[in-house]
Amino acid sequence: MIEAAENPFLKDGAKDWAGPFGLPPFSQIATRHFMPAFEAGMASHLQEIEAIATNPAAADFDNTIAALERAGALLRKAGRVFWNLAGTDTSPELQAVEREIAPRFARHRSAITMNERLFARIEQVHSARASLPLDGEQMRVLELIHKDFVRAGAALRADARQRLADIVARLAELNTAFGQNIQKDEAAYELVLEENDLAGLPQTLVDSAAQTARERGHSGKHVLTLARSHVEPFLQFSTRRDLRAKIFAAWTSRGENGGATDNRALISEIAALRAERAKLLGYETFAAYKLDNTMAKTPENVRKLLDRVWAGGRARALHEKAALQAIAHQEGVNEPVAAHDWRFYVEKLRKEKFDLDQAQIKPYLSLDNMRAAAFDVANRLFGLRFTEVEGLDLYHPDVRAFEVKDAEGRHVALFVTDDFARSTKRSGAWMSAFRSQEKIDGDMRPIIINVLNAAKPGEGQPALLSLDDARVLFHEFGHALHGMLSNVTYPRISGTSVAHDFVELPSQLYEHWLTQPQVLRRWARHHETGEAMPDALIEKITSMRTFNQGFATVEYCSSAIADLKLHELAPPVQIDPVSFESATLADIGMPEEIVMRHRLPHFAHVFSGEGYAAGYYAYLWSEVLDADAFDAFEESGDIFNPQLAARLKEHIYSAGGRQEADEAYIAFRGRLPEPDALMRRRGLSEAGV
Repeated sequence: MIEAAENPFLKDGAKDWAGPFGLPPFSQIATRHFMPAFEAGMASHLQEIEAIATNPAAADFDNTIAALERAGALLRKAGRVFWNLAGTDTSPELQAVEREIAPRFARHRSAITMNERLFARIEQVHSARASLPLDGEQMRVLELIHKDFVRAGAALRADARQRLADIVARLAELNTAFGQNIQKDEAAYELVLEENDLAGLPQTLVDSAAQTARERGHSGKHVLTLARSHVEPFLQFSTRRDLRAKIFAAWTSRGENGGATDNRALISEIAALRAERAKLLGYETFAAYKLDNTMAKTPENVRKLLDRVWAGGRARALHEKAALQAIAHQEGVNEPVAAHDWRFYVEKLRKEKFDLDQAQIKPYLSLDNMRAAAFDVANRLFGLRFTEVEGLDLYHPDVRAFEVKDAEGRHVALFVTDDFARSTKRSGAWMSAFRSQEKIDGDMRPIIINVLNAAKPGEGQPALLSLDDARVLFHEFGHALHGMLSNVTYPRISGTSVAHDFVELPSQLYEHWLTQPQVLRRWARHHETGEAMPDALIEKITSMRTFNQGFATVEYCSSAIADLKLHELAPPVQIDPVSFESATLADIGMPEEIVMRHRLPHFAHVFSGEGYAAGYYAYLWSEVLDADAFDAFEESGDIFNPQLAARLKEHIYSAGGRQEADEAYIAFRGRLPEPDALMRRRGLSEAGV
């Protein structure tokens, strides 16, 4: 009783949080509260499952499928807070809880999905579905839940189910360790710079490095971390080739440094267990298992797209390499351009071809203005309005919150942002939820969070973004809209709960509006003068849309190809990840001047969870869709075409997973796309030049 009274998760049980907008009371939550909440949540969840499984009434949609959707509320309540904090504001104590709870969660899920009596009831409802009075959404939820259970091993023999449960639990341990190892490598690294090490760097990076130095106890110096917002601009602008090589080596060797944080053995075991799991479920490989539940359906379909784009990207990258080498020779550098040189000479080539460099663009792209631009686009497309809410109990001083209302003034969502890199946050950018939309027991409005890793500016200075950083902001906000605009009844199909290779469509499509002249003219304003970005500069940005796309295509596709090929291995699987990576890159003719966007030892998308395992291709698959979808707006002559925007909202952003992904796209566009729009927008011909 005392513990429950002191534990914020247990005071009101599974009820929603009582504070403003249903936001968790972060200041009251301590690490010690999570394990008791998880224990209670799992216990109550299993009791609910037992009640469903042993219900003496005949199985029907409401007492079995809808009951499953309602079950586990306390566990979800605690889990959403925990997993969000584990990624954004972790600590050694929180990481210890994560290591302990991850395999227990996996076994908990297995205990449910492998419950014979529960599955028998689901099977009964599924078998009778044609004769039941179900609406379209209910039929979809029934189909998905039945498939979820089958794919989780519910139909296997008892011994196979036990082995599968052991595999799933072990994978949870390995995935957690993999992600924590990367975070530790990133948090531990610092490159301390003296004044003479700053040559060529933009003032914004100098200020950010000085701020980081003060935070890390190196007052009077400058410190770079392995945050992408530090590494990439340093590689672009630093004239110190030795230091570029040093930080690039650290960046690309995360997870491969020996000792306790080395991920190579983890990858080998993960790959072996995934392959064994797929075989138990009747699939030849893990890739075949994973893709059976996607738009692509088969590894062969993914390979066809990757091969087509890779050929064009590689050929273009070789032409780009020749241009960079020519610049290096002009400057008296006779050595071959290396991987740590590429971004440096690309900036010089950009200046030469377009009379443009990133230092000209950044002053116009303040983080606040780019977020306002994202809000404005959402208003013009979907009628949404965003108002910052002060005084909320949030988990970190950098975090901000905005109430979202529709055109009629009705509450839609609470939108939370966490923008700046710090040692307690994992790298990258993502969208998540503290509460998802559903209407199974009343209209539950979502609390959605976007996490970025922008370089924190110096005291009193605005945060300035590169064009790529601004694209990331728009990308993640597209995901956020997918969660905020969700309008379905059941949790199983809420928001981003869609086919894996469809989930990037709302985010990647949203990126297109960033670089539209009418958006830039309004929101890209100089942080000191307030002047709008000149039309000449906007024209240059537009004209260089395909610039360096060979590099970008090769960097991305090589990671996607390695991911797919690794997961196409048939069991038993035993690999050395680095040797496998090298052999794969040799097979496809990887230019040695380019490194995979994510090398296997730090490929968190693929190995710190299963979300993108055998599925990193999904960004490219979705790009086929988003390029074609934005063509629809451009073809209409109005990038805010209200009829198209209404269809986009209804069938894509609000629809969740209530229908198959290809059906949803056809409902919006009238047909499925071909890769032509993608090839054109990347500037890739079939010949690759």
